[in-house]
Amino acid sequence: MKTSRRDFIANAGAAAAAMHDLAHAQEPEHEHDRLVDPAALDTLIDAYERKIGPRNGAQVVARAWVDPAYKKRLLANGTAAIAEFGFRGWGGDYLVVVENTPQVHNLIVCTLCSCYPWAVLGLPPVWYKSAAYRSRAVIDPRGVLREFGLELPEDVEIHVHDSTAELRYLVLPERPAGSEKLTEEELAALVTRDAMIGVAKVTLANPGVRA
Repeated sequence: MKTSRRDFIANAGAAAAAMHDLAHAQEPEHEHDRLVDPAALDTLIDAYERKIGPRNGAQVVARAWVDPAYKKRLLANGTAAIAEFGFRGWGGDYLVVVENTPQVHNLIVCTLCSCYPWAVLGLPPVWYKSAAYRSRAVIDPRGVLREFGLELPEDVEIHVHDSTAELRYLVLPERPAGSEKLTEEELAALVTRDAMIGVAKVTLANPGVRA
């Protein structure tokens, strides 16, 4: 069976995560006994977590911003619409896309463990897997967003979506004002992992992500 580049990247992320756990579990008596360099793996995983993986999701978001018909398909059936890009293997059976608007802001969490749409966001950040985020995102989402530097007006509703083994979520952020003349590729470059989880907004400055 022929493996596409996108499938390779998705599978590489899962493999890198497994190798990371294995490498850090090794405690050789001598440095030369190491089979895998944990520092090198950390660099690889950081790249997949922050750059390679989230670029898939960013392409989906940018397409939805410029193509109303695609956006409609994406919100109606995220699983099928994202598969149009060839992105599969997010770890669950279904992927639901929820749209941010001036009235509603969406936040993604997994209260049981760290279920996450790998194929479009890469590896989950450390804070996403932490007990503090998993509990407080449900109890005090506005407070959590404030700690990420996102202050929402009181009249904006916050909807928290709890991912499961079968169902994963992706936030479709609001398109930033002033981006009307940007190309789809330029728009994709603005979209961050954190904005697709819901702890940040997309801005023209693209400040990056929280570690």
